Amino acid sequence: MMLKHSVYFDGAVQSVGFERLGRRATVGVIAAGEYHFGTDGAERMTVVSGTLRARLDGTADWVHYPAGTCFEIPPSSGFDVEALGGPAAYLCEFL
Repeated sequence: MMLKHSVYFDGAVQSVGFERLGRRATVGVIAAGEYHFGTDGAERMTVVSGTLRARLDGTADWVHYPAGTCFEIPPSSGFDVEALGGPAAYLCEFL
């Protein structure tokens, strides 16, 4: 099994990608700040630690997601995300 380390926004967002039972996922950490990501396929983001605030492309409202909650992003779209009050950890599953 190969692990893939990815770094975004000058190191403010880092993830390790892996595949298990034919499903791809990443686990990572987002430093305090606001970032925009695009998606190819659908994704589910689960907050593992901390709090994320997210806004899907085409929506005006930000939604808060504390640890233990998740949100889904449609394929071929994007989202803004912000870690509140310090770094936040996540699991991103590619659906």
